Amino acid sequence: MIDGKWAKQFAMEWIESWNSHDLDRIFSHYTDDFEMMSPLIIARMKVTSGTLQGKEKVRPYWQAGLSAQPPLKFEFIDVFTGAKSIALHYRNASGKFVIEILMFNDQGKVVRGIAHYSE
Repeated sequence: MIDGKWAKQFAMEWIESWNSHDLDRIFSHYTDDFEMMSPLIIARMKVTSGTLQGKEKVRPYWQAGLSAQPPLKFEFIDVFTGAKSIALHYRNASGKFVIEILMFNDQGKVVRGIAHYSE
């Protein structure tokens, strides 16, 4: 089970890394071969599965997001803990609510991320 204090610290650092627009800092939370699933992968990258595997495949997707206007900024709302995962609730730059499920390995690195967006 993931500790609530650790989850909150991770969530705050994760949000701050995105708001810094530093891709290396963002990637520091993830394993090299992590899997990312998002409906935005379908919309922006034209990958019908909505899934990208590994940092090199995810890099152009996240770089595009970091280059978007208005500038990307996340606002932390809450974090929920699971056995080996957290559900991070935040608001994105366009004002939509997002819940991102992050699953961890035993070293505290993200192995899978699954993004969910409000309408």
